[in-house]
Amino acid sequence: MSTTAAPHSSPSAVTHQVVNQAPPLTGHDAADDAVLLEGVRREGAAWCLDDLHRLGRLVGGEPARVWADQANRHEPELRTHDRYGNRVDEVDFHPAYHSLMDASVSAGLAGAAWADERPGAHVARAAGFMVASMLEQGHLCPVSMTYAAVPALRHAPELAAVYEPLLTSRVYDPGLRTPTEKQGLLAGMGMTEKQGGTDVRANTTAAVERPDGSWRLRGHKWFTSAPMNDLFLVLAQAPGGLSCFLVPRVLPDGSRNTFRIQRLKDKLGNRSNASSEPEFDDTVAWLVGPEGKGVRTIIEMVTMTRLDCVLGTAGTTREALAQAAHHTRHRSVFGRRLIDQPLMRNVLGDLALESEAATTLGLRLAGAADRAHRGDAGERAFLRLATAVGKYWVCKRAPMVVGEALECLGGNGYDEASGMPRLYREAPVNGIWEGSGNVNALDMLRALAREPESLEAFRAEVEAASGADARLDAAWRELLGELARSEDAELRARRLIERAALVLQGSLLVRHAPAAVADAFCASRLAGDRGLALGTLPSGTDFTALLERLPA
Repeated sequence: MSTTAAPHSSPSAVTHQVVNQAPPLTGHDAADDAVLLEGVRREGAAWCLDDLHRLGRLVGGEPARVWADQANRHEPELRTHDRYGNRVDEVDFHPAYHSLMDASVSAGLAGAAWADERPGAHVARAAGFMVASMLEQGHLCPVSMTYAAVPALRHAPELAAVYEPLLTSRVYDPGLRTPTEKQGLLAGMGMTEKQGGTDVRANTTAAVERPDGSWRLRGHKWFTSAPMNDLFLVLAQAPGGLSCFLVPRVLPDGSRNTFRIQRLKDKLGNRSNASSEPEFDDTVAWLVGPEGKGVRTIIEMVTMTRLDCVLGTAGTTREALAQAAHHTRHRSVFGRRLIDQPLMRNVLGDLALESEAATTLGLRLAGAADRAHRGDAGERAFLRLATAVGKYWVCKRAPMVVGEALECLGGNGYDEASGMPRLYREAPVNGIWEGSGNVNALDMLRALAREPESLEAFRAEVEAASGADARLDAAWRELLGELARSEDAELRARRLIERAALVLQGSLLVRHAPAAVADAFCASRLAGDRGLALGTLPSGTDFTALLERLPA
């Protein structure tokens, strides 16, 4: 028998040929979205579209997508001491995080809108914030807080005169240095403590005034994000009651203020954003607003960050929809593209409805904010109630909407490489930040009781669509009847705020969206067997019209 081995044959076929996979969704303009662009024009910011498309191309480009992935895979690291044992309390970030920050601050998404006198400046900023949210949420936390800090800081005009020009800068200038020597500043907030959480009046951080007019703080905070920001608005107990203070990380003389970072939070998502537990010990601060009126002073910051919760969530859900639409256009099952399969069309159409309603509401709130800042009392009253309503509902829906979009990709969507798991982990954060669902539902009841003009403004908004759709009219009458009942209001608060959100979204879509979109929304959200899972739109829905609204 021969012992010579037979020659090894060359492979006759490719064993891992890749077919029927969607290519990466990159190289596109993330702002090229009919719903977004129509809303921007409607709310008075058409002048920003060139800049918005420029940002959209960056967000849709491969380099920025890599930044988003890297910033979340390489998480911030706390460095409490330097090599010699000196306390430094610094957080180190991956370079990708700084690239994201530079892009968003340069695009004017931080405080720049406050220095822009053009009508629609806050709408332009809101649209950009939505587009940036399609890329990465974590870095937008310090961007949002910087935007929101400006109106609160104006309660201390002498401090605003020093810091506002730097908070409204479009220059990202990281690192702890004397604030007035930097080209741009970022701001944060320190409200909650471990024993109180939402109940900030239970705070124990104490403030004592010094003869020179400054204050000294002693205590702790439980959830202070972006600790490398330059300035923080902090709540503390002064002799006159809970008050708001400005705390800089670096003092005017260049010395470090006491801001001991005990640890960084190990969070479900939002991994690129450092969230910390700082301790104050003889920490220098300056009073912002009247002593004892801390909540009233900082509430303007909270209102603006709640608006950003709506905008950021709308952007995240839009990205999830874009990924689902892209995958189903390229993936075939049983001989047909997924997007052509009737049941998948139902799911995608329903997701598109949800996304359009969220985007339209977010931009309407941004328009109200812009006009309120310019002195429109009616828009300010509308914003008071509608922000709580929108924040509750848009954020509450996000985990389910993103989860459904993830499922459109099947097992591919459960793979980290798809980016969908990161979107899914991000989905709950805005529902919790700046007040969870119950907080916003109860805030709606407070607005109704204490500021009746907010209900009248809300009524005017909804009734602008009166007579256009019988289902909307019936839902509004039902809601008014429930609002008129005084018993068990707190027990029913979630039902009330949900119905208010759906009626408001319905009114906006009836007035501004294509007829097929408005019809499908009213049929599925305001009438009939409402409350079913996504993808259960009724027979007779114009799915072709709905799918025309999908991101390209």
